[in-house]
Amino acid sequence: MKSVEEQLALIKRGAEEVLVESELVEKLKRGQPLRIKAGFDPTAPDLHLGHTVLINKLRQFQELGHQVIFLIGDFTGMIGDPSGKSATRPPLTREQVLDNAETYKQQVFKILDPAKTEVAFNSTWMDQLTPADFIRLASQYTVARMLERDDFDKRYSSNQPIAIHEFLYPLVQGYDSVALKADVELGGTDQKFNLLMGRELQRSYGQEAQNIVTMPLLEGLDGVKKMSKSLGNYVGIQEAPGVMYGKLVSIPDTLMWRYFELLSFRSMEEIEQFRADVEKGANPRDIKIKLAEEIVARFHGEEAAVNAHRAAGNRMKEGELPEDLPEIEVAAAEDLPIAAVLNRAGLVKNSAQARDLLSAGAVKVDGAVVDRDFMFGLGATHVCQAGKKAFGRVSLKAE
Repeated sequence: MKSVEEQLALIKRGAEEVLVESELVEKLKRGQPLRIKAGFDPTAPDLHLGHTVLINKLRQFQELGHQVIFLIGDFTGMIGDPSGKSATRPPLTREQVLDNAETYKQQVFKILDPAKTEVAFNSTWMDQLTPADFIRLASQYTVARMLERDDFDKRYSSNQPIAIHEFLYPLVQGYDSVALKADVELGGTDQKFNLLMGRELQRSYGQEAQNIVTMPLLEGLDGVKKMSKSLGNYVGIQEAPGVMYGKLVSIPDTLMWRYFELLSFRSMEEIEQFRADVEKGANPRDIKIKLAEEIVARFHGEEAAVNAHRAAGNRMKEGELPEDLPEIEVAAAEDLPIAAVLNRAGLVKNSAQARDLLSAGAVKVDGAVVDRDFMFGLGATHVCQAGKKAFGRVSLKAE
């Protein structure tokens, strides 16, 4: 096992905050494997690279010799996580949750070692709690403390409804740490309130309080908003190799270092060398290719990564994609049909030409042919191609 200093350096890589660092150091000094928990509500069947930030950190703990617990919140998924929400989130059915959970397991083992991963479902213990147990759990926290949470406070202040069951979500997430006897819990920065709840509940139940590692929310391909499928600024881990490759090679130069730190398994020393190379004049695109190949290989295999790179090279030789795509910003008040975006971006002469190209299958977004029904999300950035000669990395910005 690595020294405490080496472990701490890897744990803190890309992390937003470690609470409480001095306590974590003391735990690491004991020389015993720690129980590292990260929970995921299976609210959608497919994951994108933003979700993998936490999973990557689990893998790093795994490589350090610690026991990682991939917790599937099949119980909490039926409540609906209120974090960052401005309205009550509709709960999922048990069937939806279980179907999504099965897909999650297939995807996460592209990153984690299944032989060293404990997969847990929080319904295992939550279904066993009696009404009296729930009342005891609810008695551990006050409504006033709940309303300290930013999203609850904003909704309460603006007279937006907060359902009672939403108060249960952080309590249940915190109780998961009690049930699993977690030493460390990982979560996004938007989960800090819930993570701290775990610390408090563990103390209430006579356990040593867990430490917390918060990870940043990964920016999407636009480099501005959080990666989200609804915004169209995402890279899905089940997307075709060529699509993944094309999206990653096309990210803004300023974003690639963030992606390297949070998504790559290369050492920080190697990444810093890449940065130094770019400062000395190396083409940033060549560095992004290394990132794209690594990510594609992780989810699709080395051969797929090689083929994606070769196919991209062939497309450029045939004139399909230029080396340096022009950056085009389009102002809008809402999502727009692709035809309108192409017209406003100047990639077509007029809307009629856009419709003709779409009907002919001659419009591509991030390397995939789209039809006139494709909606370009506000805040999203996509590589657009209209016909054989019009290209651009188009960003739809709010007016």
